[in-house]
Amino acid sequence: MKGWHVATIVVILGIIGLFYAGLGRDPRSIPSVLVGKEAPVFSGPDVQSGEILALDAYKGKVIVLNFWASWCQECRLEHQNLLAIHRQFRNYPDFVMLGIDYQDQPGDAIVFLNSFGSTYPHVRDIKGTIAIDYGVYGVPETFVIDSHGMIRFKYVGPIVGPVYTQITDQIIRPLLEGKELQR
Repeated sequence: MKGWHVATIVVILGIIGLFYAGLGRDPRSIPSVLVGKEAPVFSGPDVQSGEILALDAYKGKVIVLNFWASWCQECRLEHQNLLAIHRQFRNYPDFVMLGIDYQDQPGDAIVFLNSFGSTYPHVRDIKGTIAIDYGVYGVPETFVIDSHGMIRFKYVGPIVGPVYTQITDQIIRPLLEGKELQR
């Protein structure tokens, strides 16, 4: 009977230890098996024009890919920063920014873009298949794809605060300048 109590205590302490270790981690730091892998190709209709857009059309470019939805409060929070990133890098010939509108109503997405501004194309992910291919857990999520088509960065959550500077200064700019990323 005593051995059973000791084993129970060891299991309980182990669970507490795992819980405690988890408290110290950033909940937005969800590792992606896709970082370092080739970006899944996709195509879909542009939210506003309906024109079919395809990732393949941007081969050789550094691509910022942001998954968002009109019903997402954090997407509203980050939207002006995404527009700022686009303004900052849009004159680089090898830079592209794409929004992926995730499982949204077409009219709601158009209202969102008209209300908050839109300076880059947005693809409708009607059935969520693009998000599935990218392993998206929820919106917003942002990926940076290098000029070789490899995913080099993923961030879960809104691009605000220090992550804005990280993505612009430590990820996008070095990739556009052909430098290795510092990790």
